Amino acid sequence: MIKITFPDGSVREYAKGTTAYQIAESISPRLAADSLAAAVNGATVDMTRPIEEDASVKFYKWDDEEGKHAFWHTSSHLLAEALEALYPGIKFGIGPAIENGFYYDVDSPTPITEADLPTIENKMVELSRNKEALLRREVPKAEALKTFTEKGDQYKVELITDLEDGTISFYTNGAFTDLCRGPHIPNTGYIKALKLTSVAGAYWRGNEKNKMLTRIYGISFPKKSMLDEYLVMMEEAKKRDHRKLGKDLELFCFSQRVGQGLPLWLPKGAALRDRLEQFLRNKYGAADITIESYRETGFAVGIRSEGVGVAVPVGLNRGEGTPAVVSLRGENREQFGDVDFIVHVPAGVDAEQIRADIEKYRAALTTYKIDQR
Repeated sequence: MIKITFPDGSVREYAKGTTAYQIAESISPRLAADSLAAAVNGATVDMTRPIEEDASVKFYKWDDEEGKHAFWHTSSHLLAEALEALYPGIKFGIGPAIENGFYYDVDSPTPITEADLPTIENKMVELSRNKEALLRREVPKAEALKTFTEKGDQYKVELITDLEDGTISFYTNGAFTDLCRGPHIPNTGYIKALKLTSVAGAYWRGNEKNKMLTRIYGISFPKKSMLDEYLVMMEEAKKRDHRKLGKDLELFCFSQRVGQGLPLWLPKGAALRDRLEQFLRNKYGAADITIESYRETGFAVGIRSEGVGVAVPVGLNRGEGTPAVVSLRGENREQFGDVDFIVHVPAGVDAEQIRADIEKYRAALTTYKIDQR
């Protein structure tokens, strides 16, 4: 028998080799059904991984970051399975979970465009209904190299070459087998709704000297209603996207020649900027007023004068154009040491990432508040 310690400090005994899923089921069938992954002695693992020794166990659901990560990681494998069925001879790079969804980098003999995404989505939905289990198998390095060499998947061979023997595992769902560490959700049937969002190019391993692969982005959910809400939010975000507004209002534009992260002021935008600077100087008597380019997010206006720190609303874009409104107010007592930074973050936006961006570009401001709405 092994002893399992739960987050509340309680301890239960189970047979050696019991899985996290079986432990959750012994507590409550609902807990087992809702749990997507588990922490065993602090390491996130599959719910179906056997536990061989005394351990602390915690279950992760959809609302937990670890739960979403496992869910989206499995979704990337489902995408790969669909692609392999639709595009014989396709080669695979990497397919991780990301902040909002997942992607897979592929080298396809047939070009894949956004017009192909609905067909791929339909295949993914078809496969998900099979409730394919994610089966893990630890593999010796020699066998792993042999498997993908025979398959002709040079990208996986390259990845395996860099790994140490004894650290390699495969996951299989349906007819697709991938090099992967996990963790994954128990089966593809948990994926009830999905959307492939875009296609982009990405150099293999981020090196421009390597081949350009096709990167397919997507997002998935355990309920269709969640996908519907997400799509509505994305449509609303597009309406407020600074890139669209800047173009429609003829304020600024972007150019590949100078870099997509640098907005170029058009006459109307330059005039607006000048009037805004004059207004702020007159209102606050600031000698040093700057307007900064904020990567791909338009512009931010900041004032630095003795005793006052102010910023006008600015659109922050994270990921797929999701906006946030930033306002800064308050009086500074000692070099901006006491200023309120209030960020209104729409649902679904990573507040912590916005917090990190703000700290990077407003290092002088030390007091702020994140307001999730």
